[in-house]
Amino acid sequence: QVQLVESGGGLAQAGGSLRLSCQASGSIFSANVMGWYRQAPGKERELVATITTSGGTIYATSARGRFTISRDNAKNTVYLEMNSLRPEDAAVYYCKLETADNGYWGQGTQVTVSA
Repeated sequence: QVQLVESGGGLAQAGGSLRLSCQASGSIFSANVMGWYRQAPGKERELVATITTSGGTIYATSARGRFTISRDNAKNTVYLEMNSLRPEDAAVYYCKLETADNGYWGQGTQVTVSA
């Protein structure tokens, strides 16, 4: 079993920054993909960014150039540095860890952006 604990959400002004963290624990295989997704009220959950254990990244168009995903494999932790925040970035942000066989979600952390 894998547990994911997110932190770092909160309130930011438009144009500001926040940094999210997600630490994984449990039966974690060395090869996995960690990522961030978000879900705003009334909308479907969407990809923000993912990163492989070797550092390969994928970004949503809305995140590219403003957000940076990184990870510390020794700490089983993934980060999301969010800059130039916009009101439309407000959502619950979820961490996900994917192995070859399973996907695991964190409980989510709220990000609020004031105009």
